[in-house]
Amino acid sequence: MKRINFYIDGYNLYRGLRDKKWERFYWLDMVKFCLAFLRTNQELVEVNYFSAIPIAQGKQERFDRFLSANRLNPKFSLHLGKFLEKALTVRGEIIKTYEEKQTDVHIAVKMIRDVVLDKCDGSILISADSDLTPAIDFLREYKPEHKIFVYFPPKRFSYDLKQRADAILHLQNYIHQFENSLLPEQITLSNGYVLTRPVTWK
Repeated sequence: MKRINFYIDGYNLYRGLRDKKWERFYWLDMVKFCLAFLRTNQELVEVNYFSAIPIAQGKQERFDRFLSANRLNPKFSLHLGKFLEKALTVRGEIIKTYEEKQTDVHIAVKMIRDVVLDKCDGSILISADSDLTPAIDFLREYKPEHKIFVYFPPKRFSYDLKQRADAILHLQNYIHQFENSLLPEQITLSNGYVLTRPVTWK
């Protein structure tokens, strides 16, 4: 049985779903979704989800619901970076925006760590961030027999990642896996609090 770990670039996936206008799939059971892609000779060890808490209050509250629902599954592992303020000059005006930081570094370190410590036999990366290519290059050198697969979020692609992967998938071609992996409309936590799917995510 081959041990498989997933590494999900949460913000990259979110933007892909947004650009595809698949907002209903924000409310995704990440472990169930990953299991839908495994073969009979593969065992899911861990789903590593990397993102950052949004700054805007409304987005933050919806994201917290999503994380709370997914963290009920022990195979779901959360790794948080952060958003840093960034100033842009547009037509002479300074506009304040925010940039997600640390996610690609966290993914790279976790992927390398899991292989070095023999935590898995195969790695599946859900991202199109080419900044992750150095980590894959190292793993190719360190353990050539280790399998690395890249699943591109909707509307996302990286030629550099494709060149380094043992195989790739374009997730926009797997709508049924998304549809069959949605969280329940309501989820009751152990303390009695009820999580409900955000209205804007339907």
